Amino acid sequence: MMWTETVELGGQPFFLRHWGREDAPRLLMLHGFPEYSGGWAELAPLLAERFHCIAPDQRGNGQSWRPAEVADYRTSLLVGDMVALIGEEPVYLLGHDWGASVAYALTMTRPDLIRKLVILNGVHPLPFQRALAAGGPQTDASQYIHYLRAPGSETQLAADDFAKLMDLFSAKMDVSWLRGETLAGYKAAWRDAAGLGAMINWYRASPLRLGGPGEALADPPQFDADRMRITVPHLLVWGTGDTALLPEALEGLEALAPDLTRVDIAGADHWLHHQKPREVARAILDWI
Repeated sequence: MMWTETVELGGQPFFLRHWGREDAPRLLMLHGFPEYSGGWAELAPLLAERFHCIAPDQRGNGQSWRPAEVADYRTSLLVGDMVALIGEEPVYLLGHDWGASVAYALTMTRPDLIRKLVILNGVHPLPFQRALAAGGPQTDASQYIHYLRAPGSETQLAADDFAKLMDLFSAKMDVSWLRGETLAGYKAAWRDAAGLGAMINWYRASPLRLGGPGEALADPPQFDADRMRITVPHLLVWGTGDTALLPEALEGLEALAPDLTRVDIAGADHWLHHQKPREVARAILDWI
């Protein structure tokens, strides 16, 4: 059974979807770009046999609060939203794509609130920034970030019934699942250019940096590895066909997360939770 509610976090409205029994252990599920809480519709029911799944439309997404300023999308604020949602009782935490970035940051700063961490095709910021700065394949694969950060990108992406956003979404990957009622739900969540602008502000507010194609950064952002360690048990579930996040973006993760387990899902790419939900669910439930 799925139900919804709107709650206040920091005095602002946030829309939530729930699956499973309220007395079950809580699993907080954080979506990425350009998704929303409804993006968990295939996976969450499979996890609800074990968990009370809670999926928010994160700040700027779907039906939740969407402030206008880029500065309102700093990672510390995105994490603060989830700290307020969690409260005092620790949760299991799952993140994909940008949701993985929030999940990693939350686990680094408030490990007391996280029982175990599950990441689906998302990257820890330290090895990801190293890969972005290297001028290699990941730098080339991430050139879309420059496009998204440019002024007015949201207007271009929303034009012609989100035609360019659909092209970006599906670039070199399988989105055959994105059709019918599912596609209608996504378009309703995107809403308009202003709605997309709020989502894209996550990219604009990020401290991550990269050069042009093949360009290495001479002075990339520096992070303190000691403050970025993942001390809770960590599962990484990876769709091996991902063309947006490449293997080099994972190099060194073991040193940052000593209690790491990795499960690869063949025949899936960045959108593994849509393409192979049963395999993803089984990997998570077996590990838990």
